[in-house]
Formats: sequence, structure tokens, C-alpha cells
Amino acid sequence: MRGHMRKRSKGSWEIVADGERDPATGRRVRVYATVRGGRRDAQRRLSELIVSLDKGLGGKSSRMTLGDLLNQWHAGYVVTNCSENTVIRYGSLIRHQLVPRLGRIPLAKLRPDQIQACYSQLRAEGRVDGEGGLSERTIHHTHRALFSALKYAVRQGLVVRNVAEFVDPPRLRPRTMRTLDVDELAELLRVARRWEWFPMTLTAVSIGVRQGELLALRWKDIDLGMLTVSVTRSLYRRNGQYYFKEPKTKHSRRTLDMTPSLASFLREYWTERAAHFDMLGYTLSGDDLVFSRYDGSPIDASSLTHGFARIVREAGLPHTRFHDLRHTFASMMLLAGVNMKVISDMMGHSSVAFTMDTYGHIIGGQQRAAMKKMDEVLWSGFTPEEKNGGKMAANDPESGVNDGASGQIRTDDLRFTKPLLCQLSYAGTATIIPDGASR
Repeated sequence: MRGHMRKRSKGSWEIVADGERDPATGRRVRVYATVRGGRRDAQRRLSELIVSLDKGLGGKSSRMTLGDLLNQWHAGYVVTNCSENTVIRYGSLIRHQLVPRLGRIPLAKLRPDQIQACYSQLRAEGRVDGEGGLSERTIHHTHRALFSALKYAVRQGLVVRNVAEFVDPPRLRPRTMRTLDVDELAELLRVARRWEWFPMTLTAVSIGVRQGELLALRWKDIDLGMLTVSVTRSLYRRNGQYYFKEPKTKHSRRTLDMTPSLASFLREYWTERAAHFDMLGYTLSGDDLVFSRYDGSPIDASSLTHGFARIVREAGLPHTRFHDLRHTFASMMLLAGVNMKVISDMMGHSSVAFTMDTYGHIIGGQQRAAMKKMDEVLWSGFTPEEKNGGKMAANDPESGVNDGASGQIRTDDLRFTKPLLCQLSYAGTATIIPDGASR
């Protein structure tokens, strides 16, 4: 190993890592560090420094604090690759939660127990206004930000391992999902008809797309003849400017079927919009947005959110977000008996397992209905008397079906048709005896 370590006192080690010679000066690059802990901690830290030197960092990581990394990661990666909402949310978590508590710790000396203690502190008194602690969900988002930043540091060669992997963030409690029942949805659509947000509301609950995907739809993405909608992009806003990007995941790029009723509505909507733009001296084309402002510019997501909230209040419904229309669509599909894989594809989820985790609670009622249907099918060929006799035979001591002494049942005594032969249990496990065999 290129370097050495020396024990200075109990629990304290001095390590020296040697790198290659500097071509300009001819002097060997050498990094010094002090480690608190046991021999293994010192050996691991020495290995990390050697790796950093091999990657040409020259010991820079030993001088970088976690705060430096978080700011570098946010400015260099998050701003470039994430949506405006994510940029704002991560920036707030870094400024108000992570930097004040962990920012001064040297990146190379960050330990899992320090992160765990930070989360405990956030849970107790993490609010910016000082009025209590943060929720499990906010702390979980904080952990995701820190984990991603340290993962970025590993890729950049600033550290050898992501210490956040060894930290247990708060377990998220399932969020109560708001879905509209048939009566609530009917009332919502009745009220929405008087608002300019009705076309978006109807379309969202009819095909289950995300808000950004809905606002990014162009007329050429809709095939009114084939009754399909192609989801190929999403609208987002950054620094006051609107941008279009690829959907959330590769599975989000999809083609959806729509009902003839929705196609008929969109055909009338096209005629109405075309007449409106014709009055402005503009010809509506396939490249234009389906849902836009009066001048054809994109609709701000916050405007749609606030407008929808007014509709909900006027309809007298409990708190319902625009995104809950997507949940309502999925629940309606489930209750209609649509295959889970089909629903997952329509929703643009990454896996069927995610769809199950999100909407599995709805299946409980379906299971009860399915078992009731199964009972009807299994007993459909019997008269009421035969049903009662077959169901009670195992418990009827005068029926002659069960031999209480041996616990054996003869097949010629059973009151079931052959496809429904089954083993019955009465005072123990029953054994099926072929016809003609002795007891």
C-alpha cells in the first residue's frame, strides 16, 4: 500500500497517502489525515485517499466539505437535469436542512451516525419557523437529496463510498389516496362545464395522463379516427420559460386508446378552437397545443391547479387535487375488472408491482366480489336442496357420508358431481375410499 499509518493515541490514527510525482516539480504528492476510530477505520480511510490520488484529485476531497459538495451538485447536476419544481425543492432542503446541520463536516469524514443524528434532529425541530419537527415524508425527501449528492460524489471520484447507504431514513406511511366515486365525478363534471377548465378535466379523467403530459399534447398527437392519444412529452416551466421534455420515464412514452365519446368531444373542441384562432387570423395546425391560452401559448400548471380547486369547492366535494383525476381513472379501470398489466401500461408506470403498491387497496373489494362470483359458478348446477345438502353433509351425523369412527368418506356417498369431488374434514382429516373397497 502506498502510504502508512501511525497510532497517535487511543482511537486516533495519523495516515499518510503517497501519490505519483508532480511532473512540474518532481515532488511526490502526499496527503495527510487524522482518523478517529480503530485500525480498520484508518485502513479504509488510507485506501480512500489513495484512490482519490489515483484519480488525480490531489487531496481535494479531503478539503471539500459536505456543504461544498451539495452546492456543487445542485448547481452542476440538479439545475441541468431536473425540473424546476425539483430544483426549487432540493435547493430549499440544502439551504434550510442539510447545510446548517452537516455542511461544515469534511466530505471525507462524513459518517452514517452523523446523518442519522441529523434526521433525528429534523424530526424533533426541523421546521424553518421553529414550530416543531418535519414530517417523515419531508425527511425522506431530504435523505433522497443527500443520497443523490453523495452518489454524484462517488461518480466524480470525490469519495469511495456513499455513506448514506448505511443510514435508515424514516419509513413512509402510505399516503391516503383521494379518488372520486361515480356520484362525485358526475357532480364535478356537471359543475366544471361552466368553467374553461372543463376540456382538461374531462380528458384527464378519461385517459389518466399526468398534468404535464396533458398540457403538452398537440393536435397531431390525437388520432380521432383511430381513437388514440400518443403521449410523447411533458410540459414544465423553469425561470419563467416553458419547455417540453421527454416523459417522466421510458414507460411514460405510450399510446392510449380513448372512448368514442371523448373523441366526439375533442372533435367539437377542435372546431371551436379553429374558429377562435381563425378570428385572430391564425390557422390551427397539428403542431398547436390541444389545451392552450387564448393566444395559443402554454397553460401554466399552477393556473390549472387553482382553477380546478375552485371547481371542487363549488361542487361541494372534499379536498381533491387535479392529480386525483388520474387516481380516479385507475380506480375506475380496476373496478371495471381491467387487467392490472393493462392498467400499468396505460398509467405509464415502470412496473406492474408499482401499480399494485399504489392501487392494491382497491383490489380488496374486488376479491370479495370475485369469491361471490366463484360461489355462484361452483354451485350453479345444483338445486337449493342439493346446495344445502352438499354443504351440510360433512357436518350431518345422520347423512351417512362421514364415518365418525374412521374419519373416512366413501365416494359413492358424496353428493357432489365428479368435477367437484373434494376432501371434507370432520373431526380430523377425511380420506377418500374408492367405490367397492372395504372400510
